[in-house]
Amino acid sequence: MPRVPLYSRSPRAGSPGRPPGAAASEAPAAPTVPPAAPALPSPGEVEAPAHPRTRRQRLRATLARWQAPLWALGGALVVGGAVLTHGWLAPRAHDLTQKELDAAVLHTLDNNVLPSASAKAFAAIAPSVVHVRGLHKLDAAELAAMKAERAAAERAAGALAPKGAQHAAPRHPPAGHDDSDVPEGYSVGVGSGVVIIDNGTILTNLHVVAGADSITVAFYEGTESPADVISVQPENDLAVLKARKIPDDLPAATLRSTTDLNIGDEVVAVGFPFDIGPSASDGIVSGLKREYRSPEGKRKLTNLIQFDAAANPGNSGGPLVTMDGAVVGIVTGIYNPTEQRVFIGIGFAVPIENAASAVGLSPF
Repeated sequence: MPRVPLYSRSPRAGSPGRPPGAAASEAPAAPTVPPAAPALPSPGEVEAPAHPRTRRQRLRATLARWQAPLWALGGALVVGGAVLTHGWLAPRAHDLTQKELDAAVLHTLDNNVLPSASAKAFAAIAPSVVHVRGLHKLDAAELAAMKAERAAAERAAGALAPKGAQHAAPRHPPAGHDDSDVPEGYSVGVGSGVVIIDNGTILTNLHVVAGADSITVAFYEGTESPADVISVQPENDLAVLKARKIPDDLPAATLRSTTDLNIGDEVVAVGFPFDIGPSASDGIVSGLKREYRSPEGKRKLTNLIQFDAAANPGNSGGPLVTMDGAVVGIVTGIYNPTEQRVFIGIGFAVPIENAASAVGLSPF
């Protein structure tokens, strides 16, 4: 026979509400069931807000979403407005009239001394011009002739001098040259030259250095150097020298073709006339394709430039330049129907094309 289970008369711990004397046969309380979780909305369904948004809230949300682009747009508008405002407020530039320009030019000319075209031409070519001296040993006849010339000059000076006056004997070559370092029995031929390559290559006249036992060149900034003849062109009375020592940053002259040279163009002759210089004289081109017979070598030269810028003994070998300082010729001789070796208005120069061929190159 099954046994009936026995239950304790004491209440369960944690069972609230049961009085202490409750009957043991009372049925136990039903177990507690947790509340069911709320049902999730099905896909596609949107839960309606508890309270609909107002217009102000929607505006705030929109502004929050577009805040960065709106700030950028606002900055661009501020900058554009500033630029336009400055353009409206800034004074407009005044367009100068031709009358005002002419007045400004006249004011400048009246209050400033501008260099002449000849001065600018000389400044451009001067650093490339060299002083050439050739030392020649005299034979017996030449030495006797030089002594006779000096004696005649001393007598002429003494006859013209007031009583008691003293005059220095004239030197040979002409006055202006210091030949104190010339040994007895030698003479010095003086002339000019121009640097055509910055390694110390110099163009001069052949008759300046012909027969010289030694040649010395002096550059514009004062450097002196022995030089050697490396090429000659007798048909054009040209010689090419090479200096053994050159100054730093030696500039070579700019050479210009005579193709567009015209009669009447302004030119400047630069050199050492009578061993004084560097000296400059200006004039014009008087003729082209002239012929000239050298009194020294009795050599006939052709295709020469005729010019009227003053040239004298010592100018030989120097450059004839245009107003921009470009060399168009090498001064080679002067014409004088008398025996006086002084300038009377006609000088000749070898075109630079001929001169360039003397060194085996074309400068153009």
